[in-house]
Amino acid sequence: MDYLRTFGPAADPATRLNWGLLTISICVCAIIAILVLLATFRRRPPAAERGDGRVPLGPNGGGMSWIYVGVGISIAVLFASAIWTVVTLSAVAAPARPAALTIEVTGHRWWWEVKYPGDTPAQTLVTANEIHIPVGEPVLLKLDSADVIHSFWVPKLAGKTDLIPGQVNHAWLQADKAGDYRGQCAEYCGAQHAHMALHVIAEDRDRFDAWRRQQMREASGAQRGAALQGGEVFMVRCSVCHTVRGTIAAGTLGPDLTHLMSRGMIASGTLPNNTGNLNGWVANAQELKPGSLMPRMDLSPQDLHAVVTYLQTLQ
Repeated sequence: MDYLRTFGPAADPATRLNWGLLTISICVCAIIAILVLLATFRRRPPAAERGDGRVPLGPNGGGMSWIYVGVGISIAVLFASAIWTVVTLSAVAAPARPAALTIEVTGHRWWWEVKYPGDTPAQTLVTANEIHIPVGEPVLLKLDSADVIHSFWVPKLAGKTDLIPGQVNHAWLQADKAGDYRGQCAEYCGAQHAHMALHVIAEDRDRFDAWRRQQMREASGAQRGAALQGGEVFMVRCSVCHTVRGTIAAGTLGPDLTHLMSRGMIASGTLPNNTGNLNGWVANAQELKPGSLMPRMDLSPQDLHAVVTYLQTLQ
C-alpha cells in the first residue's frame, strides 16, 4: 500500500506532485524555524530612553521588507503549486491512448465483484477480488456499488475513486511493470471495511490472455469420491448465494466461485487461499470476518471435508 513509489502513468504524476509539495512544506517549516530561532536569540540594539526611563515606541526600521519578501515568495510558490496541481489533474484524468480493455468493478460489503464484459453473456467473465490486466496497456474501470459508498484505491497504480450506489464512476489504471499490486477500500463502509482488499495482477499479454481463456471455462464436471459428495452438498447449501458456471449454482449474493483455487486469497484479501483457511471460512465465516453475509454453515465434519474437497477442484 506504499503510495510514495508508483508504477504507472495514472499514478506517477500524482506521486511527483506529492514529493514536490512535501519538499516545499519541509522547506517552509525549516525557514520558519530558522527565523524564529534568529528572532529568539537576537538582541535589540540599545534604544534612547526618555527622561522618565520608558522606551519610546516606534518602528525599528527594515521590518516591512521581511513581510514584502515573504508575501512575494509565498504568492509565487502557491501559484506554481496550483499550476502544477492542475497539470497533474489533467495528466491523470484520462489515458493518452484508448484503453485496451474495460472492466466493471462492483463494491459489496465486503468484497469486490470483477466483470470482464464480452460481446455476449457467454463471453462475459466474472470473478472476485482479483483484477488481472496486461502490462503496459491502459485499462478503463467502470465502478459502482451494490450497497453503500466504497472507494477503489490501488495506490501504486492510480488514485482513489468512489463507488456510489446508483451511479457509475470511471477511472483508469496502467501497470508498466509486472507484479501483484494490493488495493483497498478507502471509504469507511462498515464493520469489515479494513478487510475489503483486492489485488491487481499485472502480467504480460500472453499470460493475461491465457488466464482469461482459462477463466472462461466452466467448472470441471468430473467429480468422484469426497469431491462428488461435496458438490452435492454445495448445490443444496451454497448455490443460492454462489455461482459455479457449468452447474446449477447461479447465486449472485456472494462471489463467483467457478475458479476459486486460481485466486491467491479468500475473503477479499483477508486469508491466504489454503486448505486450513478454506475449512475455517466454510465452517464459520463469522468468526473470521464478523458481519459478513457468509453465514455459519453448521456442516458435519464429513460434509465440511467434502465441500472443501469439492471447492479445491475449482481450479
